[in-house]
Amino acid sequence: MITKNFKTFVLISTALIFVGCSGSSEKEETPEPVKATSTTKSDSDYQVERGDNLWAISGKAEVYANPYQWPLIYKNNSHKIKDADLIYPGQVFNIDNNPSSSEVGAAVHHAKTRGRWSIGAVESSDKAYLR
Repeated sequence: MITKNFKTFVLISTALIFVGCSGSSEKEETPEPVKATSTTKSDSDYQVERGDNLWAISGKAEVYANPYQWPLIYKNNSHKIKDADLIYPGQVFNIDNNPSSSEVGAAVHHAKTRGRWSIGAVESSDKAYLR
């Protein structure tokens, strides 16, 4: 009985593998959503989705791959972001793909030394960073 079930299993498995390999020769294309789109050589756009925050966006591989660089997004989009702790789905942020090392250093320093924050209030340290 085990031998018959095993032979059936092998036969079906082989058939499934063969059918999967002999599919259409045309490549099926499935468009993938793109969040970061290129606008210039040094900039790209990122559209905010529900649940996003500057820390998480900055940490994405297609953005900076470092969450501590979120102040770069904040500074580059300060005309769109009133409070760095409060962004909205649908907002489109410009991402500087080639910030200088001094800009990166200042952003990381601000992120690490920002101090207490609260949603709905623009912290004095954020105002100072934007100057």
